[in-house]
Amino acid sequence: MIRTVLLVLLLIAVAGTGYWGYTEKQEKDAISVHAENNYQRAFHDLNFHIDALHDKIGETLAMSSQKQLSPALAQVWRLTSEAHNDVGQLPLALMPFSKTEEFLSKIGEFSYRVAVRDLEKNPLTPEETKTLKTLYSNANDIQNELRRTEAIAQKNDLRWMDVEMALADNKNPKDNTIIDGFKTVDKSMQGYSDVNFGPEVSNRVKMEGRDLRHLKGKNLTKEEAKQKAIDFFDLKKNTKITVKESGKGAKYKAYSLTIYNPDTKGTTYMDLTKKGGYPLWVLYDREVRQAKISLNEAMMQAETFLKDHMHGPMEVTSSNQYDNIGVFTYARVQNGIRIYPEIVTLKVALDNGDIMGYEGMEFLLSHRDREKPAFKLTEEQARKTLSPQFKVMEKHKALIRNDINEEVYCYEFIGTLGNETYQIFVDANNGDEEMVKKLKEAEPDYSAM
Repeated sequence: MIRTVLLVLLLIAVAGTGYWGYTEKQEKDAISVHAENNYQRAFHDLNFHIDALHDKIGETLAMSSQKQLSPALAQVWRLTSEAHNDVGQLPLALMPFSKTEEFLSKIGEFSYRVAVRDLEKNPLTPEETKTLKTLYSNANDIQNELRRTEAIAQKNDLRWMDVEMALADNKNPKDNTIIDGFKTVDKSMQGYSDVNFGPEVSNRVKMEGRDLRHLKGKNLTKEEAKQKAIDFFDLKKNTKITVKESGKGAKYKAYSLTIYNPDTKGTTYMDLTKKGGYPLWVLYDREVRQAKISLNEAMMQAETFLKDHMHGPMEVTSSNQYDNIGVFTYARVQNGIRIYPEIVTLKVALDNGDIMGYEGMEFLLSHRDREKPAFKLTEEQARKTLSPQFKVMEKHKALIRNDINEEVYCYEFIGTLGNETYQIFVDANNGDEEMVKKLKEAEPDYSAM
């Protein structure tokens, strides 16, 4: 009898283990399929926007009317922005693709600067027309190589998840056609440096230098990276941590850590810079249950986290709730000025206040000490440039990046116009309206409507 009972219990245990393994595999497969679909969509969108960019540059060369040229060049600027966004959604951070991204940046800025001037009074110069012809040819090179890569990937049923794994494991790029294709694109763009974009564009891009080389500290070993994670999260010794180093030729040297806590049964993923051990991003993977704390209480948790891990004051610039997670964006404050290029984003679980996510890449790319600027306009002078119907609720001094990625000191005004809330940035030196953003309202619960 006892033997029968034990046998039944053993069969139940085996069945339970099998079911758990099956559901675990299903969940992992579902995540993998979702990621693969997103990568495929971003790659097809990139091809579409590069095709459209090539065609639109060709159209500008065929135009004889200066009046038509401005909106056409504005379209070129928009398409380069879209292509940049597509590239950012692909797993290319671990491989060199900087020449192509810089090329797209320069096309965007060149087209923007030409589009916004009065072309009736100041038409295209022969040098600028020559530049457009060269850009047309270079865009064709990118288009052809991406199309070739896409055709081979479809023919051989290649997966973007394999690209991600190959890059993370530092495998030979020749083993993957997609990686090889993107390397060919980037190599072909090395010759674009001969293009004359004009002194404003060339000098500004050279001065911008947004990378992680300025970070302070020594290069960490894998064991030191583990210790950084333990200190960062105040972990216990029984926590299991695996560490992988970024592949050869990556944009930045980093460690990718996977942290499993047996006490909470939760897994945390984290990227640390190799130099100095600065966190790039953190993701805590667990189910978030029904909300038990308010958005304000979650914000207090976020601010406690920042006080423990950031040097200097930070101010919240936006807070939103998505399902049972609060999402907060903070900007560093220096000399009473919000430094918007230096932002971090935190996600906080509303069931118990856990920090579910942290994004610090923009902060690390832009962080530096800045001299206190002299604002030529007073706040009252800047306020007079606003619409009389705009009711100001908040005001701040701020540093932002404008449409062509230049840093501009502004007065920030947050207020209402009718039933909508807006954020308006006015140049503190000349009173120009640099940026207007409509702020998102809390979304209604459609399931209850």
